[in-house]
Parts: sequence; structure tokens; C-alpha cells
Amino acid sequence: MAKKKLSKLAEAILETAEDMHRIGVMDDAAYERITVRHLGVKPISTAKPIGAREIKRMRESANLSQAAFARYLNLTPGYISQLERGAKQPKGPALALLNVIRRKGFETIL
Repeated sequence: MAKKKLSKLAEAILETAEDMHRIGVMDDAAYERITVRHLGVKPISTAKPIGAREIKRMRESANLSQAAFARYLNLTPGYISQLERGAKQPKGPALALLNVIRRKGFETIL
């Protein structure tokens, strides 16, 4: 399915909404109601990959064992061990949650 190019009017409206949200005139709830249909061809950001050393560093900086870290993330201790050894790469919800911890700190998921 080919992506539809936005009209100049739609582009202007989206640009205005983005500016209003950035400066605080439009709240998060209103801004989030903009649907994918309105977003057009602009790429959607995805979670950035996280390496084994960084996962281990995040866990250790929170002073947690692998089992405790796994419990907070609703994962198995074995999976955390595999991530920290580099045997597996986090994907999906686990990757998204680890990116939140990376950006905002472990306290945000407590």
C-alpha cells in the first residue's frame, strides 16, 4: 500500500500542533489523539538496541540481583542472564521497558 502524501493544509496543521505541544499550549492528551492517519510519511521512532554491558550496568546501578531485576520487568532470571551475556538481544516490550529505564532511570517503573 503506497503512502499518501499529506496536503499542504494537513502538513501545516500538524506542524502547528507539534509547535503548540512543544511550547505547552497543547497538552499531552490532546496531542496524543492525533492519529496515525494524520502523521503521514514521517517515520515513527522505535526503541534503540541495548547491549549486554548496558543492561548489566542498569541492573547493578539499581543494586538488584538478576532475579530481582527480572521480577520488576516481569521476565525470567534466565532471560536476564542471557541478555547480560549477550546470548540474546531484548525485543518487543522488554526492549521498550529497558529503553524507558535507560532514559528515565529505574525509579520510573517502580
